[in-house]
Amino acid sequence: MTALSNGTAATEQLRHGGSGAARAMPTPPLAPVVRGRRRPGLLALGVALVATGALLSAWLVGRAGDRVPVLVVARDVPYGATFERADLVVSDVFVEPTVSTVPAGDLDQVVGATALVPLIAGTVLAADAVGASTGPPAGQVVVGLAVAATRMPAGGLTAGDRVRVVSTPPRDADVPEEQPPSIAVAVLRLGEPDLDGVTVVDVVASPQDGPVLAAWSATGRIALVLEPAAG
Repeated sequence: MTALSNGTAATEQLRHGGSGAARAMPTPPLAPVVRGRRRPGLLALGVALVATGALLSAWLVGRAGDRVPVLVVARDVPYGATFERADLVVSDVFVEPTVSTVPAGDLDQVVGATALVPLIAGTVLAADAVGASTGPPAGQVVVGLAVAATRMPAGGLTAGDRVRVVSTPPRDADVPEEQPPSIAVAVLRLGEPDLDGVTVVDVVASPQDGPVLAAWSATGRIALVLEPAAG
């Protein structure tokens, strides 16, 4: 009985680590704390960027306050054309004081006036590009020529172009051996093509050539040849 008791006590003693007190569980070592190194250069760069952004925002706000409503060309307007309401839009833009513009309040005065230069859509309208309706120069006449799309350059024409109007033979005629008659003119303005692709081209010609050009145009047997610009 005594031996059994001693064996049981020995077993209990081994279970608890060979002693009467419980063994403490080991604690894993703590990892060393790595402190990040300060980078003064990046810090200074960040401060500089913030300051630059603040200055840029202030500049843009100031510029926004300098914007003024002016007239802008909404679509291409050829030289000599009469301004229509659809040709112009009002836009708030920033312009230098030395740049000539037309205030938005002058819209009604511009509609019906004449474009003194060819204008491209998106251009701020300059005051010197607008004038009173002008006819042909002194000693000249204006003739409207009906020209089919196949009888003019594929790249189109613009006001101010120098062209030569050629009188072409009938459709079934032989190719002439001699140079066909032609007259040099300047394009004043162009109309919109009709459903058949025929465009009316106003040209400036001499008083002697005007009637001849009108007669050629009436037959439909004309073609336009684009010539080099003067100078």
